[in-house]
Amino acid sequence: MANFSLNGKTALVTGASYGIGFSIACALHEAGATIIFNDIKQDLVEAGLTAYKEKGIHAHGYVCDVTDEKAVNDLVAKIEKEVGVVDILVNNAGIIKRIPMTEMSAVEFRQVIDVDLNAPFIVSKAVIPGMIKKGGGKIINICSMMSELGRETVSAYAAAKGGLKMLTRNIASEYGEFNIQCNGLGPGYIATPQTAPLRTEGHPFNSFIISKTPAARWGTPEDLAGPAVFLASSASDFVNGHVLYVDGGILAYIGKQPK
Repeated sequence: MANFSLNGKTALVTGASYGIGFSIACALHEAGATIIFNDIKQDLVEAGLTAYKEKGIHAHGYVCDVTDEKAVNDLVAKIEKEVGVVDILVNNAGIIKRIPMTEMSAVEFRQVIDVDLNAPFIVSKAVIPGMIKKGGGKIINICSMMSELGRETVSAYAAAKGGLKMLTRNIASEYGEFNIQCNGLGPGYIATPQTAPLRTEGHPFNSFIISKTPAARWGTPEDLAGPAVFLASSASDFVNGHVLYVDGGILAYIGKQPK
């Protein structure tokens, strides 16, 4: 369908050297978008460029700390000069610190909030003026099931992702009149190299996730491709302030009754 095409669009995916961000960027490219990504270190950017090249994708990679407002503003100005105005922003960069709340320092808490909540605010604020001048744009915030649920050891992450859900709604509320749609994409438990140790046969966490998921499996990065393209394309022009959870049904499910 033509309204799922991203031909002629420029997409910035933050922190997309690898992992979920990389997979989303590849999906956007397959739909026709030009891909721009950043990471915090040059070696990560170089590794990302190599990974995209292996996929046959000519991506534009930049070093930038997304928590640094001046650096982000400079990056967006450079992108607009060298590639073009950002049509699609995916706020993907994020961190998690698994520490019990009473053992977590305020400094550690703030670090998570800074990357997972303040950075999407900073980057969105930087690209919105260009989107307004161009007549519209798409912002996709990578939320989480922790935007809705709590869990042991992730107080900062849950606070940040809950805040990101509300930032998503507020951007939609404030800039919808300028044809800017801001939505969230909430991955469930996804099979990535980072989660591989948890997915071994007999691992209690693997059994826990499968039992809690109506689909009875972990998600794959490919499961996020279609939803990401939908939220980035004109097919979602009347979808705003929504969080699309791609979780195999976990949030809808209370779990199996013990036998």
